[in-house]
Amino acid sequence: ALFRDGLRFIAGGADPMSLSRGVHKAVEAVVEQLAKLSKPVDAKDKKAIETVATIAGNNDKEIGKTLADALMKVGKDGVITVEEGRGVQTEVELVEGMQFERGYLSPHFVTNEDDQTVELDDCRILIHEEKISNARDLVPLLEQVSQDGSPLLIIAEDIEGEALATLVVNKLRGILKVAAVKAPGYGDRRKAMLQDLAILTGGKAIFKDLGEKLENVQLPELGRAKKIR
Repeated sequence: ALFRDGLRFIAGGADPMSLSRGVHKAVEAVVEQLAKLSKPVDAKDKKAIETVATIAGNNDKEIGKTLADALMKVGKDGVITVEEGRGVQTEVELVEGMQFERGYLSPHFVTNEDDQTVELDDCRILIHEEKISNARDLVPLLEQVSQDGSPLLIIAEDIEGEALATLVVNKLRGILKVAAVKAPGYGDRRKAMLQDLAILTGGKAIFKDLGEKLENVQLPELGRAKKIR
């Protein structure tokens, strides 16, 4: 409507630059007024959350109720993802999990070409504090995981050089479904987060100061996750 009316005014002789400045000023005024009228929604106020969710869901009350139910279950710090279902019913599934901001270390790890993401189901997880660059340290564990048939996610300070190349080759040849990401956090905070990850996934975090070596890691020491994305 703005574009159409703008063209009409310009056709009537209005100065385009003046019209543009006027539109920007009007937008600023509207945004400022909306900010004054807005109020935060209490994370415990299900009715208010349902109202907002219904509006966001194209005024579909069922979707609004479903989203409100999901948010009440996970809380304000939880994460809600929407996936395509296999049936006609809308369902909410609560999954205990954790999220941190780290991307995959090689585009060759991508499993979903459409949105360039990595998804691993029923996955083993290696949690390692140090940088991994020597492939020989990694090979014994890769052989165990390959025989087990599970996908593998490696979380470490970094994975580089021949170690990263070995993972990529195994992935491309279909020998092992694998991905690697950098560990979250820094310093003592990183160690604490890795320990949290180990507890959450039922695995063991490999710390150098405890005398643990990558080449000695056994399959039962790896964490497990139903889904990694």
